[in-house]
Amino acid sequence: MKIHLIAIGGSAMHNLAIALKQKRNKVTGSDDKIFSPSKERLEKQNLLPEKIGWNPSKITKDIDIVIVGMHAKEDNPELLKAIELKLKIFSYPEYIYEHSKDKKRIVIGGSHGKTSITAMILHVLKRQDIDCDFMVGAQLDGFENMVRLTKNAPYMIIEGDEYLSSPIDRRPKFHLYHPHIAVLSGIAWDHINVFPTFEIYIEQFRLFKNMVRDTLIYCQEDNTLKKLVSEDTNCKVLGYTTHENKVIDGITYVENTKLQIFGNHNLQNLNAAKLVCKEIGIKSKDFYAEIASFKGASNRLELVYCNKNTALYKDFAHSPSKLKATSKAMKEQFKNRKLVACMELHTFSSLDKEFLTQYKGCMNDPDISIVYFNPEAIAHKGLNLITKENIKKAFEKEDLKVFNSSCDLKKFLNTMDWENQNLLMMSSGNFNNINLKELILL
Repeated sequence: MKIHLIAIGGSAMHNLAIALKQKRNKVTGSDDKIFSPSKERLEKQNLLPEKIGWNPSKITKDIDIVIVGMHAKEDNPELLKAIELKLKIFSYPEYIYEHSKDKKRIVIGGSHGKTSITAMILHVLKRQDIDCDFMVGAQLDGFENMVRLTKNAPYMIIEGDEYLSSPIDRRPKFHLYHPHIAVLSGIAWDHINVFPTFEIYIEQFRLFKNMVRDTLIYCQEDNTLKKLVSEDTNCKVLGYTTHENKVIDGITYVENTKLQIFGNHNLQNLNAAKLVCKEIGIKSKDFYAEIASFKGASNRLELVYCNKNTALYKDFAHSPSKLKATSKAMKEQFKNRKLVACMELHTFSSLDKEFLTQYKGCMNDPDISIVYFNPEAIAHKGLNLITKENIKKAFEKEDLKVFNSSCDLKKFLNTMDWENQNLLMMSSGNFNNINLKELILL
């Protein structure tokens, strides 16, 4: 088949492009900006567009399928041409569903923990030699590509996020998957640009819950989710909590199994993954044996640097609930060290002055709390300007340090004494291209 991807450079879209090529399709694509590592990975597969930008002449009648990513806009010239030619157009999730119609679909949803739970499941399934297709949102150890599409695999494991499917399909992605087995890890308001109230946001999860065919697995420690699941539910329901554990010399153990991950949020994720694996037929003892070698997904409490005195971790956390959980995990894991935690306001929601109040108290656990924002990012998103004072007021932390210059932030961190002190950098961005390994000067 001849398949063209509009916005091929996206984190999910470029992985899909590679998977489609591996299925021996003729794949082309375009984008108006492509960043690393998508650029290098597309180039390696000879899928990198010759020129950056949109080119409607690429859209021809002989194209079998056009797949459009969320980065594209409604008036994208290639999209308009595809509509004009009446080509078959799919959003990313639509295509994933189309591919997996005859498979057992396992969808991991929730405001946080999706990637980690999906990664744990895939890690165990791979080590147990259970064949499955998948789509996950972060690079995983032992997996070359983050999308796998085959004809015969009986399962499709999908990280299902609640954001919109495409510029011409305003349905949340996870509404398109129709899962047999689903996980809901928790609900914490996000994406206010498309879900302007918490009630509207919750409704998306209610609709998803009602689509589950066989089994819904949910976190009982989330009160909002607990209330939602107490409503009429037409499938089997299994609840989970934080896995019992003990921490010895900075190492977390469950069922006498030494883990390479830590934090209560990850121990919740582990229990969710365990229940999914059980539904597939994997025994508990086999799950624990395999999860011992799980190192975590990329950018999820990922260790960047350590020595006997200090450690530097990075994490994708950016929403209030994620910041709180990740900071708390670091404090509890390293009880004898102080914690310096820095987060970047980067997403549409986090940079919205009205949403800022949701961050109240979420950075109270660290010994030194820092917030960074880039005024250019605010302008780029067309939002009203926010000030350092706005941020300090919203976070309600007297000694909160706020920076709007990455250079100043780097200078501040470079002057610190890192003896018995850890650094945690949290963002869905990159702190305006700061090299994290240069932050701790020893």
